[in-house]
Order: sequence, then C-alpha cells, then structure tokens
Amino acid sequence: MKKKVVKQPDNRNTELFEALSLIEKERGIPVDFMLTQIQKAIVTACKNTYGGNEDVLIKMEPDTGIFEVYLNKEVVEEVFDNNREIQIDEARKINAATRLEDKVGIKLDPKDFGRIAVQTARNIIRQGIRDGEKGQALAEYQSKLQEIVTATVEQVDAKTGNATLRLGKAIAILPKNEQVNGETIVEGEQIKVYVVDVKSNDRGPRAIISRTHPDLVKRLFESEVPEIFDGTVEIKSISREAGSRTKIAVYSRDENVDAVGACIGPRGQRVGTIVDELNGEKIDIVEYSEDPVKFITAALSPAEVVKVDIDETADKVCKATVPDSQLSLAIGNKGQNVRLAAKLTGWKIDIRPESGFFGEDEEVKEDEPKYIGDGLDNDEEEVELPAEEVSEEAVTEPAEESAEVEAEEASEEVPAEEPETASETNEE
Repeated sequence: MKKKVVKQPDNRNTELFEALSLIEKERGIPVDFMLTQIQKAIVTACKNTYGGNEDVLIKMEPDTGIFEVYLNKEVVEEVFDNNREIQIDEARKINAATRLEDKVGIKLDPKDFGRIAVQTARNIIRQGIRDGEKGQALAEYQSKLQEIVTATVEQVDAKTGNATLRLGKAIAILPKNEQVNGETIVEGEQIKVYVVDVKSNDRGPRAIISRTHPDLVKRLFESEVPEIFDGTVEIKSISREAGSRTKIAVYSRDENVDAVGACIGPRGQRVGTIVDELNGEKIDIVEYSEDPVKFITAALSPAEVVKVDIDETADKVCKATVPDSQLSLAIGNKGQNVRLAAKLTGWKIDIRPESGFFGEDEEVKEDEPKYIGDGLDNDEEEVELPAEEVSEEAVTEPAEESAEVEAEEASEEVPAEEPETASETNEE
C-alpha cells in the first residue's frame, strides 16, 4: 500500500517576519510600520511590471507566516489587456462561480518581478527604514523636550570641541559654546544636559541641547527639592552665568514653608548636590517679593543694601545705595553681581556708595555716570567716575613752584584772553 504524503505548509516566509522582528529590537522600528513599507514596495513593483496595474491584494500575517500577493484582473469575454483582464474560462479555473465583469485575484510570485521593479521595491523599503529611524529619533527627542536627560559621551571632536552624546537610542551634538567654560568632557562619561528644542529638517530631527541654559538649574532644583516639585515653592526667575554664578528667586505659597530654606536643605545638602553637578558653580538663593525694593535688596546679596530709591520718571529704574565697604561686593567681579541681580529682577539698577561719589551733586547733576546694572547681556558693566575739570598744566605741574619760576611767570605779559596759569589755578 502506497503511503499518503501530507504536504506541509510552506513556512519559508517566516524568515521575513523574523528579520522584521530583529529590526524592531535593534533599531526600534515597529514591525507594523515595516509591513506597511513592504506593501507599498510591492504595489509599486506590480505597477511597474504589469503595465500600471496597481490593483493588488496583499496578505501578510506574521503569526502564521503567510505572505501572499494577488493581482486583480477583470473577467471579460475577450482579452485586450493581459495586465488588467482575464478570459472567463481561465477565471473559472480559479473560481468556478466567476461571472463576467467580476474581479479575480491572480497569485503572484515576487520572484517574477522584473529587475527594475525589484530594485525600486528595495529602495522603498530602505527609505522606509530610514523614515522609521527618523520617526523614532523624533519621538525620543520630543519625549525629553525641556527636560534634563542623562547622556553618554560617545565622542569629543579635538578641533571644534563639540561632543557627540547618546540620548537613549538617539544621537545629539553638544556644541562647544553650550558647554560650561573650564569644564572637561571625557568620552565614556555620563553628563546631564537640558533639551532646549527639537527641530526637524530634510536630514532628520535634531535636538538642541545645552549645559549653560538657566533652565538646567531650574530642573535640577525641581528634582532635588520636593517642595518645588509639588508646587509648594515656586521658582520665579533665574539668572545665570554658566560656570561662575547663578541667582535664583523662589517664593513659597505656604506661609509656613521657608522657600529659601527648603532649597538649601538640611545642612545645605540639596543645594550642595546641585553645586556638585555644576562643578562648583556658586548659587545665590533669594526670596522673591512683589515689593520691588525688597526684591532688589535681596537680589544684590551677599552685599548689604542701605536703601533702594525707585525712579518714578523711568520704567523699572532704581538706585541702590550700599555702604562704602560693600561697594565692590555689590558690583561684583567685572560687574557680575549687579548684572545678575538686574537680570533676576528685570530692573535697571544703579549702584551708589553711601558717602556718594567724589564731587557728586545729586540735585544738580541728575545724569551723573554711575555703577549700572541694566539687566542686559553685556560682557562688561559700565563703571565710570565723574571727571574733574582740571587743566593739563594743573595735572602735570608740581603743586609747589620755586620762587625763581614764580618770579619769571609774574614778569611775563599774559594776554587777557589767555587761560589762567597753573600756579594761579593752584592758588585759587
């Protein structure tokens, strides 16, 4: 007796779905997305091979491994276009119930596609993979927009100083001008960066990241201070010169909670953690107030302020008076303290010593040059002193003249329109 052989189902197409699953694991591109790209490629291949006929039925079932392609043709009495029509007798061999003008699916073997059609399909699939990677990168970036992320340094360009960082499965560039001055970034280390923005162009999505942005400090405080995270304490404003100093104004919605104390933490642990992350950058935490006098006074810390006079004739302009011994502290190194205070408060701040400037007459000289903090991003602060009207001779000649010189000058004829001599000016 002859043994009956049962034909096993063709599972060769399972390799395709296994490959798609591997792409999903390695590159994060979903299998469903890739199946859509493959279907587009097959439709294009059929269109190129069968005279523009793109009426195609595609069956793709990853669970069962089924991958079948059918080209639909119209049932007719007489065939004029083999690519779109099929004779009724031939159609009934496929389906006995077929009638005229019905559609019949002719099973295709992708191997029968022409070389050009196959190449076109391959390009479509490759483009689909690239688009999928771009989409994954964009989603990765957008999920971290305006947040702090921990990135791994993959490479540092020796010429430009730009660092290539890996953010999850995405790659981003940290430019040299967005790195903290004096900070050394080493390949392989992990650093925290702030995702400022996400942009997309023809080359794909791009994340703009920074280590110098003021919001980096804001997010660090939110992660370290529970009162800020739950909204009890609010960060009102931040001014920062990265790598050197930051001023942050905080406000408590609960009168029983000390906003400044909450940010500092027990024994300075909370702010200390942030300072360590910023490689020793100094942080001044001040209390925000709706009263501009109190706010400006706090913003100028660690300097003491005697009084703050608001200029009613100008928009957000004030004069802060400090003890003579606190003048340099209030101004700061190269004007840094008053500059950061101006940015923090949004006020233009003029710094005056308590004793006033030499030769200053405030009632008459309203436009006297001052120590100014205007809240702008100036590299250097204006630091000017009033100039005395002294003749060149009075500066260069000694204060005491010999009797011989005086006698000679007295004997000279001096025209009435000539300016006074140095000795006469000194006598006056």
